[in-house]
Amino acid sequence: MNGILIVAHAPLASALRACVLHVFPDAGSAVAALDVPPNAPPEESLAQARVLVRQLDTPQVLVLTDVFGATPCNVANKLVDGVRSKLIAGVNLPMLLRTVSYRHESLDALVSRAMVGATQGVIQVAVTAPQNQARRTTHDQDHRDHQQ
Repeated sequence: MNGILIVAHAPLASALRACVLHVFPDAGSAVAALDVPPNAPPEESLAQARVLVRQLDTPQVLVLTDVFGATPCNVANKLVDGVRSKLIAGVNLPMLLRTVSYRHESLDALVSRAMVGATQGVIQVAVTAPQNQARRTTHDQDHRDHQQ
């Protein structure tokens, strides 16, 4: 089983973990969260992240962070090695739920599942019922209108 560490601006990491535990109450030992407070020294956050990875006590860890290039992501980037741990920036709740659902798969498969969960979880919701929506003027490859 893989561990999952969320490293994000405070209080996002803890809030995401709380949402996950609402859906998957048995995942508490597999999901850790590090809230990076404003003005916290990056070295301090990195030390805390290393402790959390050890506490997960899993052979591999997927690290999820909120904003690419921000302090939490930079801290997480120093934490991962690309083999036993991998990093994805842009965490959202659909990504995280998908990740927890498939945490027993290989780390590479888990990364793929997370990316799919993130993108499929972001959709524009119609204001009116689909049957009342205007037909599209452009068509997909097989020239049929469909919704997913």
